[in-house]
Amino acid sequence: MKKYINPLVDRYSSKEMIYNFSPEKKIIIWRKLWICLAKIQKELGLKISDIQINDLNNHLYDIDWNKVSFFEKKFRHDVMAHLHAFAYKAKLAKPILHLGVTSAFLSDNTDIILIKKGINILLKKLINVIFRIRNFSIEYRNIPTLSFTHYQPAQLTTVGKRSALWIQSLLLDIKELEFILKNLSIRGVKGTVGSAASFKELFNGDLNKLKLLEKKLSNEFGFKNVFSITGQTYDRKIDSKILNLLSNISQSSHKFSNDIRLLQNLKEIEEPFGNDQVGSSAMAYKRNPIRSERMASLSKYVISLSNSSAMVAATQWLERTLDDSANRRIVISQSFLAVDAILILWNNIMENISVYPKIIEKNIKEEIPFLITEHIITKCVKKGYDRQDIHERIRIHSMKTSLEMKLKGLKNNFINKILNDEKIPICEKEIYQIINPINLTGFSSEQTLEFIKKEVDPILEKYHKYIITNLSDIDV
Repeated sequence: MKKYINPLVDRYSSKEMIYNFSPEKKIIIWRKLWICLAKIQKELGLKISDIQINDLNNHLYDIDWNKVSFFEKKFRHDVMAHLHAFAYKAKLAKPILHLGVTSAFLSDNTDIILIKKGINILLKKLINVIFRIRNFSIEYRNIPTLSFTHYQPAQLTTVGKRSALWIQSLLLDIKELEFILKNLSIRGVKGTVGSAASFKELFNGDLNKLKLLEKKLSNEFGFKNVFSITGQTYDRKIDSKILNLLSNISQSSHKFSNDIRLLQNLKEIEEPFGNDQVGSSAMAYKRNPIRSERMASLSKYVISLSNSSAMVAATQWLERTLDDSANRRIVISQSFLAVDAILILWNNIMENISVYPKIIEKNIKEEIPFLITEHIITKCVKKGYDRQDIHERIRIHSMKTSLEMKLKGLKNNFINKILNDEKIPICEKEIYQIINPINLTGFSSEQTLEFIKKEVDPILEKYHKYIITNLSDIDV
């Protein structure tokens, strides 16, 4: 019987993100933490030899998984299993391995290291999504299209202005991501319950040595910040903040996937569809938006997981309780893998998205008589007429026209009704000056360009080294 395979690993996520949360990488970081700890302890005067440090370094990547499995069955403790498996190889260093620390020294510091790396992997993909939407927004900034409120035709906007709204959501996510990266702290070296009692003993009461140990260790792993105070673990609200960030990215992604699917139903915009792709096993003509649907599905999953990390943070006891452990093993890695998969899909869609201007134009023509009502009101008011009276006349004609179209299948003759109403002071020439779609998009084009210049381009310039112009180079 074949074992269960996680779809995020087997189908969706990138090799880079999968490796980041792999058992191999986690254990290598554990070993690097052990080695770094011993090295700095030696520098601070503890009786640890260069030979012992070299012994650890020589066996850094020498992981005997069978031996680990043997020890874990024996001890029912993963850290102790890996400690003994490492010591079994690096026998000379066995007496000084794990000196003064507890399991959380390995697990919590490693989790923060993996989280930081995971965030940076996502940042690269986010920047590429923004880059592609930015180019799309510029290309289509002057193409009028129906806007919708309540999914009912409203006024006109442009295709590029609408897509700029997707970027706006992502910029909020980027700001949150940057704040988290800037303030992310490593747990450091705090002993069993955060009091560092073991190091008070090891360093003969010298607190400065402990501070130096933490500073050196944090610098070694690329962190400027160390938690000043912890229990046995770092505050689980950190995990909650991380999962909230991933949830927020998923919310932005889901909104995009909704918009694409709604527009694909209108035949205005379509996600990529391969020449040999099958939309339905029964309905051969179908072009289902499977990428957008998958984005929505994975986004729902990530959003739901953020609640799990909040519950963990809320229910910790005193200095530590272990009912966070199994949950965190699943929730943190799965959320990162899912968001990684979501952003791969988003890049893929934006790289190969199709826009159909003729369909967009056709849909505008069907609705545009109703869309000019605000302009008619404005012109009438400028001529000295009562705004509320004109509004009421227009409301009556629009409701009647809409009902005729729905019940009788008639064409939209709203403009004729307006021209034949003696109480509305507007002529045919004025109407047809208004009715050109490009005159009804307001400042959509200008807003799009200004937004990109002021808010989007600076972010892309800041992270220009992350931009990949050839989508095939993005790790999938």
